[in-house]
Amino acid sequence: MLIGVCSVKGSPGVTTGVLAMAARWPVGDPIVIEADPAGGDLAARFRLPPTPGLVSFAAAARRQSTADLLVEHCQRLPGGLRAVIGPVAAEQARSALSVLTTRGVPALRAAASSPDSVLLVDVGRLDSSSPALPLVRGADSLIVMARPRADELSHVATLLGPVSTWTRTPGLVLVGDGYSRTEVERELKVPVMATLPDDNRGAAVLCGQDSGRGPNRSALGKAASRLARNLVAHVQPRAGGADREPSPVTAAVSSNGNGVVPR
Repeated sequence: MLIGVCSVKGSPGVTTGVLAMAARWPVGDPIVIEADPAGGDLAARFRLPPTPGLVSFAAAARRQSTADLLVEHCQRLPGGLRAVIGPVAAEQARSALSVLTTRGVPALRAAASSPDSVLLVDVGRLDSSSPALPLVRGADSLIVMARPRADELSHVATLLGPVSTWTRTPGLVLVGDGYSRTEVERELKVPVMATLPDDNRGAAVLCGQDSGRGPNRSALGKAASRLARNLVAHVQPRAGGADREPSPVTAAVSSNGNGVVPR
């Protein structure tokens, strides 16, 4: 299973949200992949070496594409989560993504197709020109995280159409305070898959700080658990390549367009 997670504008906390989902994933042992063209945060957050990570995986993927290759380039974060660490520097990140998108996609797909495999790919801010797009094009689901504010939602509206062509299960996740879920759904004409709270104490642990509540107890962790279960429920019907009806977001975008941002 391959799940892409992105933003469109601003900093809604994609990396923290991905870690929260991974920590509360209901089955298996998910792998977080830092594929943000702007550079990764995990090495600095948790004082980890850059290797093994995205750069070493990209180099190895030039030569082979076996299902277990990705696992060889993971590190364990404090708490036990597996992660493929992205380089801090944007130039290095883009270079690694350039290699992966030309030679490494088969290795990523092979890892995602293994039984009980779950890959959560953090691609940062995403648009049609992003070097990370080929990694998540055709993903089992592509989640767009945004704060429910007019400036961010304006950009979300322009992305919803393309996203529905990149994956059969797009999803909109709202982070923090702003317009209500009902207002966003009414104006954008798409359902909101989940909402995540602004939870500084819950995010602290996921940001490499010692203080704070772990994801099993925090409001952020509980909301991320609901999102993870929702994703599993939406994505699992695709097992075995079985066809299914388009997701509610795809259907809504196809029939109603991109909608209007609340004023």
